[in-house]
Amino acid sequence: MIETFFPRDRVARALTLSTAAHSLSSGVFYTVSALYFTRVIGLEATTVGLGLGIAGGIGVGASYGGGWLSDRVGAHHVQSWAMTLNGMAMLAYTFAADALAFVLVACVAVGTRSAQGTAKQAIIARWYVGPERVALRARMRVVTNVCIGLGTVTAAAALVVDTSAAYRAAMLAAGILLLVAAVPVVRLPRAVPALAEAMLAQTPPVEPVETTLVRSPSPWRDRTYVASVVANAVVAMHFGLQTIGVPLWIATTEAPTAMVSVLLVLNTVVVASLQVRASRGTHDVRKAGVAVRRGSWLLAGACVAYALAGYGDVVTACGLLVVAALVHGLGEILGEAGGWGMAFELADPRRAGAYQGLTQTGYAVAAMVSPVLVTATAIEHGTVGWVVLGALFAAAGTAAAWVARHAATRGAHSREVSVAADNLTA
Repeated sequence: MIETFFPRDRVARALTLSTAAHSLSSGVFYTVSALYFTRVIGLEATTVGLGLGIAGGIGVGASYGGGWLSDRVGAHHVQSWAMTLNGMAMLAYTFAADALAFVLVACVAVGTRSAQGTAKQAIIARWYVGPERVALRARMRVVTNVCIGLGTVTAAAALVVDTSAAYRAAMLAAGILLLVAAVPVVRLPRAVPALAEAMLAQTPPVEPVETTLVRSPSPWRDRTYVASVVANAVVAMHFGLQTIGVPLWIATTEAPTAMVSVLLVLNTVVVASLQVRASRGTHDVRKAGVAVRRGSWLLAGACVAYALAGYGDVVTACGLLVVAALVHGLGEILGEAGGWGMAFELADPRRAGAYQGLTQTGYAVAAMVSPVLVTATAIEHGTVGWVVLGALFAAAGTAAAWVARHAATRGAHSREVSVAADNLTA
């Protein structure tokens, strides 16, 4: 656990400490932002939704743009500047006095947040290889979940006080934490001088086996990678299920609304306990695809359990919700681990930033679409909607496994041809 929160490796340590501060900020922001925007700034709920929707669109573009820029100026520079601007934008929320200012600040905040997220992925993709990349990503996911939880608990003080000053102080704290998160990554090139050179190198120090395939340098023309992004983005829509669908669904069952908090805590425990273990071996493309498939089928099973919770009394409903949340959590960690492995190992190392940018773009689109999809299926149509949603997860995960198996087979064939050609010319 010490290695997870304070790694010995300098690059991993900087990224982890930055992630911890960033996640604490996110926990505070998620807790108080809606009330701050409506009660302190005085915006209508529909205005907040529209503004965040516009900002989300900017975030989608920034996800790929951050990767494109990382290949040209260095991912370490992109992350440093984007993280700093993200903190400044968060602080600027406290000066927003009308809808226009709110939308402009939200666009900068969401855009820079997306860009720095992609840059972080590009740093991991270029600096680490094989199992190191997925393992670090898994440990950072644990840090993210735990620190968001801590930030949420801390921000509860503002909810208890319930004054404009308390909400404003919480928003200021969120902005300061983001600026603190920028410090480790700003100092990183000085602490590790070789990092800057590696960020602009044509290939990483050791090239993964799967990347020996001949590919176009553009991820948009790489059909295998695009298919992987699409399939994994659909599986990633389970985050919208967890944050939007489950709370709304619980309100329709006999279970008390307090179960929302219980399930969130349970999810945090599952991720913190098992995410690193679930990621082992997923640097192998074929195994990564299998992990996504297994995770997607678990998510489908969770959908069925959620649906059944709507038919029981309070005890039965609570029991089924807990079972669903456990299965959901297991599906989540497997799907995430497999998705990371495919995103890293199927990418062309010459354009690490652009490839990771496309992956992050897929996740950003999933985050935008998932609330609409979940409410239009499970919430609007009950059991039938839950079954449709589960089938969609299972189909996407199965498709991801097929893509991974196909890519691994092509990679093996390519290596055989290369060895044969070398023997002929020897």
